[in-house]
Amino acid sequence: MAINDALQANGSPASPVPKRLLLVSVPRTASNLLLKVLNISKQPQLLTNQRSGYFFYPAFSAAAQDGILGKEPGNWSSDEKQRYKASNQACLNALEDYSTRAEEEKKAMFVKEHAFWFFNPAAQHKLMTGQEYPEFFEEMRVDIADKYGPTQTYSKSNETFFSDEYLRSWQMAFIIRHPALAWPSMYRAMQKIAAEGFMDEDGVKGSSLTNMSFRWSRLMYDWCLEQPDVPTPPPVVDAHDLIHSPEIVLKLCDQTGLDKESLQFEWCGNDHKKSQNWAAPNEVANEKELAMHRRAASIMLSTLEASNGIVLDKAPDHVDIAAEAVKWKAEFGEEVAGLIEKAVWDSMPDYEYLKARRLTA
Repeated sequence: MAINDALQANGSPASPVPKRLLLVSVPRTASNLLLKVLNISKQPQLLTNQRSGYFFYPAFSAAAQDGILGKEPGNWSSDEKQRYKASNQACLNALEDYSTRAEEEKKAMFVKEHAFWFFNPAAQHKLMTGQEYPEFFEEMRVDIADKYGPTQTYSKSNETFFSDEYLRSWQMAFIIRHPALAWPSMYRAMQKIAAEGFMDEDGVKGSSLTNMSFRWSRLMYDWCLEQPDVPTPPPVVDAHDLIHSPEIVLKLCDQTGLDKESLQFEWCGNDHKKSQNWAAPNEVANEKELAMHRRAASIMLSTLEASNGIVLDKAPDHVDIAAEAVKWKAEFGEEVAGLIEKAVWDSMPDYEYLKARRLTA
């Protein structure tokens, strides 16, 4: 169905605009393409920041450069724990400031965040080793404002550093993509970012592998299903459907209250470049670091910022993991290709689980 025809045929009234909408993503899942199609910064009833979210990017970026996320919880120094928690707290405070502004302007708050960025670092080690670190888990939780309730509780399925009460204040949506397309793309981008001085090869491997998973998205999705006040399962968009059946966003609008009239499926490749406003001066130490963050963003956004619309060849109809693995060995070498292939196979059950629950055209 043509997009214009779909717009005319889909005449059902939109659901009420949520107070706050969180798009849970993973790097290289075409999440920025989704925001481009949704025209998120021009949605009349939404407020967001210059990155359309990524409030926790400064904390993750600093931790990735420090190399602490790959360490065992017992090996974190007191200073490392304090710095990481304080950094996440500052990110949350910035998000809450925006949310307060949205309330004052009678708008909904919109953010996109990569799932791993707001999961408690103890959860990664629990997943990899089976060991639980209850004291460390509790230490890493951020402080939640009193307006979210006199007490803050943490259900067993909540492995983020937010309380259940805080998470319930958001309506959630998810975007996914086949791991054999997403993970090599992520590693490739991380290598280019490392060349800009962001991190060394160990940092590339560490930050890539911690993100090469749909485990965090699935955990968050399942947590949503457990909540008594969620009337329907949260919407899931697969990048393949977004690219080949972009009218899928109409259903996303129906479930989230986003404005269909704001949607766009073509754009000027030389228009506003988000990468140039990626980092704010108050988030970095100096102009050199600011420029480095913006170069990193331009790498992650290069395909989208050079495009005039949806690029179909980014989503082949069939993905042969074994055949792709041969290409990864030629590109990355045996060791890295092996890491990527393992991450792909490990991710498939969670990806297939979410894919089976996605919006369909």
